[in-house]
Amino acid sequence: MDSQVLIRTSEPLRLRQALIPFVCIIVLGYFAYHAVYGRHGFISWLDIQNRIDTLEHQLTEVETKRMQLDRQVALLRPESLDPDLLDERARAALGYGGANDVTIFLDRQQDRRPNPR
Repeated sequence: MDSQVLIRTSEPLRLRQALIPFVCIIVLGYFAYHAVYGRHGFISWLDIQNRIDTLEHQLTEVETKRMQLDRQVALLRPESLDPDLLDERARAALGYGGANDVTIFLDRQQDRRPNPR
């Protein structure tokens, strides 16, 4: 009877030997998946880089517009007031013309016709 107790099959031993590598592969797969698709993974990093590029482009556009507006505001300051610019802006805003100004109104349909000359 003692000899029967000592006899073991090799199947449980093979299963135990394969269990540790199998668990390691599953854990490695879990971390690899999250390294690519996770919240802080590679795909998220690419999305963040694209958003950074878009926002930097918008920033340069806004900075350019701001510089243009700053130049226009500087021309309207009392220290550097340009009378011609002030006159132009006042007439455009109020819709008035000077007494010696000549205003030419064009009919839009007349502009589309070819010149008879």
